Amino acid sequence: MLRSRRSVLSAIAAGLVVGSLALPTSASALTLGFAQVGAESEWRTANTVSIKEAAKAAGITLKFSDAQQKQENQIKAIRSYIAQKVDVIAFAPVVTTGWDTVLMEAKKAKIPVILTDRSIETKDPSLYVTMIGSDFTEEGQKAAKWLLDNYKTPGDVNIVELQGTVGSAPAIERKKGFEEGIKGEPRFKITRSQTGDFTRAKGKEVMEAFLKTDKNIQVLFAHNDDMAIGAIQAIEAAGMKPGKDIIIVSIDAVKGAFEAMMAGKLNVTVECNPQLGPQLMTVVKEVKAGKEQPKWVKTVEGVFPMETAAKEFPNRKY
Repeated sequence: MLRSRRSVLSAIAAGLVVGSLALPTSASALTLGFAQVGAESEWRTANTVSIKEAAKAAGITLKFSDAQQKQENQIKAIRSYIAQKVDVIAFAPVVTTGWDTVLMEAKKAKIPVILTDRSIETKDPSLYVTMIGSDFTEEGQKAAKWLLDNYKTPGDVNIVELQGTVGSAPAIERKKGFEEGIKGEPRFKITRSQTGDFTRAKGKEVMEAFLKTDKNIQVLFAHNDDMAIGAIQAIEAAGMKPGKDIIIVSIDAVKGAFEAMMAGKLNVTVECNPQLGPQLMTVVKEVKAGKEQPKWVKTVEGVFPMETAAKEFPNRKY
């Protein structure tokens, strides 16, 4: 009798354990497929860390891919996520165009798509739910405003520009914003403009070419800090003082930029916050719960001139 009672109790206990294991996981786990641009800069690395950490903290299963800055790799990853029937797909598009076909496939599979960091150009905005990220045009305008407010040396101001990846939203919009910002001041003009592909190595290479062709450069506008840091190396190699002989304005506000500012080699950086992970995970959960989203969730960002670098540096998380 005692043995049979023990057997019954053991069976009930085992059933409770199995039940407790089975119930919550099947009911609550969400899977997110994320297609990242690559690891081309300090900013992008920080963005990846933020997404991975936030997914873990939110209890969301993350399937992550690195496209190595190639659109075809991102499209392949998105198709793989569709085949795996993930709950939500998110990606930071390498370029703005060429997404409609694959996003239509996601829509047919009833998998919602969220854009992070960068926007796309499409005739059908229903192909994605929302975009979480910065106003790149405004970042370009902020860079121009700082320059106009702070560059007081008389005479023509020749500006060379290091653009981001050709066809990418930040490259297109930062250029547009900066040009809009200086157009009312005829002495400020962009004399040379070329892509540095958002990388330090390419930024150095293009700046070297600029300096060989033209020594009459007063300002460098770089679409990100990594290219600016590469350009600083080229300016120093040419026997000039970055931050003094050539004023340097860049965008991102990564730690490397603050180090360059504290060394007196970079004049200002406009913030573009990469820590989009927590915001993304909140939106993923809300989208799956059927909560309506605005078409653009903007991030709030500041401007950091050289004079504030030492004070702000300890607060930087990326």
